Amino acid sequence: MGAPPADPSPHLDGTHRAAASAAGARSRGTAAEVAALNVLGDSPVFVDMLRQIAKIARAEAPVLIEGETGSGKEVAARAIHYLGPRRDKPFIPINCGAIPDTLIEAELFGHERGAFTDAHGARTGVVAQAQGGTLFLDEIDALSPKAQVTLLRFLQDMRYRPLGQSVEQTCDVRVVAAANRPLEELVAGGAFRRDLFYRLNILGLTIPPLRERAGDANLLAHHFLRTFAEKYGVRPKRLHPDTLEWIRTYEWPGNVRELENVIHRQVLLADTDEILFAGWPSPSDHPAGDAATDGGCGGFRIAKAIAVAEFERRYLARVLADARGNVTVAARLAGKERRAFGRLLRKHQIDKNLYRG
Repeated sequence: MGAPPADPSPHLDGTHRAAASAAGARSRGTAAEVAALNVLGDSPVFVDMLRQIAKIARAEAPVLIEGETGSGKEVAARAIHYLGPRRDKPFIPINCGAIPDTLIEAELFGHERGAFTDAHGARTGVVAQAQGGTLFLDEIDALSPKAQVTLLRFLQDMRYRPLGQSVEQTCDVRVVAAANRPLEELVAGGAFRRDLFYRLNILGLTIPPLRERAGDANLLAHHFLRTFAEKYGVRPKRLHPDTLEWIRTYEWPGNVRELENVIHRQVLLADTDEILFAGWPSPSDHPAGDAATDGGCGGFRIAKAIAVAEFERRYLARVLADARGNVTVAARLAGKERRAFGRLLRKHQIDKNLYRG
């Protein structure tokens, strides 16, 4: 498989820029190809996701990408496109949450002049723009019931009719959709059509949140540090050890986007070449109502986060030693569900094999 274009899209320099070093992906040349897309990370869970992306890219079926806000779903969608056979054709993204019900068909399929009020000229829809390539439907969980029906009808046979025309047209596109909320839960609650879910979820990909990607937060922080220093032509900066420890232990509810914003601001505002957070990031970096956004208590909160992380590491090590490296037994001793216990081990990069016997 040939390498994708050197700069497939300016988007890869934007908010979702997440991912992979050559050391990260280890199979079939995936490393070099993914690295060319600026996808950076080498945690085990992230490397597993890269392997999945490489397999999915070779297929032609629809893909459903699920993950938290800011975790890098569009980056994954672009990687699937540029690692696949459609790499030389267009990648067209559309945010489903930003389209009013009255305009869904016009946005998707286009329209002729005078097809509706304010249609002062003909316009090509995103489906036609993506011909031969990939149509990326972001925030598909935000589609209204009416819009879901419109999309389902199109996906059934890939035929559509622009508004104001009488002749149906066919298209050849690969559909990749992304959702911030688990669609299966929305289906169970009646908020999303089951038949549309099945149409989209032929190939599924889950993007791991940054808190589950052990070590990747610091790797990305250094990457963003270099990127923004070059962008603004400022002296290279470095991160204080205490800052690195805070980055490693913080939960990052806004994922890669939040980390990028924090480093972006520090590159612009730090007075010295070494960045030491004087307080917790500002409330704008967190969801409304997050209790951790009280910037006035930054020093205390950072110290608390470090202390909690140290306690977790020691406790996990002690429980694993008592269980002789058996994760199931250790989870039971700790009173935690096994999967949650495993996430803690990955978070602190604790090797269970060290405690066996």
